[in-house]
Amino acid sequence: MKISFLCVLIAGLLPYMGTMAAKWGFRRYDNHNPRQWLGEQTGFRARGNAAQANSFEAFPFFAAGVIIATMAQVDVAVVEGLAVTFVVARVGYIVCYVADKAAWRSIFWLVGLLSVVALFVEALRV
Repeated sequence: MKISFLCVLIAGLLPYMGTMAAKWGFRRYDNHNPRQWLGEQTGFRARGNAAQANSFEAFPFFAAGVIIATMAQVDVAVVEGLAVTFVVARVGYIVCYVADKAAWRSIFWLVGLLSVVALFVEALRV
């Protein structure tokens, strides 16, 4: 179970990859009003911000899936495999989003979603 719990921690931190892509190295960044500044960005900075927002949105569903599958006593290897799949998919999603690879981004998004759905399905099967 430690791997799946570690994956929850990593998934909770993943949105900040998008944040770093949006803000890193930009001299005109306005730390007094960061949300307005981010809302005015274009290109990879805007995509990094969007990846951040989507990652925050995806996190609760994933965390709940791991917790519920663990409480339902789903096989540890299954929970860990699905948790790792989610994290890898989300990293791929963020990278593809920032790099403007829309088709791959959608594939990674779907893989992440399906891994979470599988956690719930497995919990229901036990």
